[in-house]
Amino acid sequence: MNKVINTKNAPAPIGPYSQAVIANGFLFLSGQVAINPENGEIVESSVAEETHQVMRNIKS
Repeated sequence: MNKVINTKNAPAPIGPYSQAVIANGFLFLSGQVAINPENGEIVESSVAEETHQVMRNIKS
């Protein structure tokens, strides 16, 4: 059985898809970008900071 995951702690998806889905023990993610959920702006300082923001969003 698939479980759809949506959280208000991470940026909402822009398109008609879920933030994540758990299926058969796997976590599927799509469209992860470095958006700061506090202000809705894209983090553009460095690749390292963008990566950290994406990981924070996934953790949410």
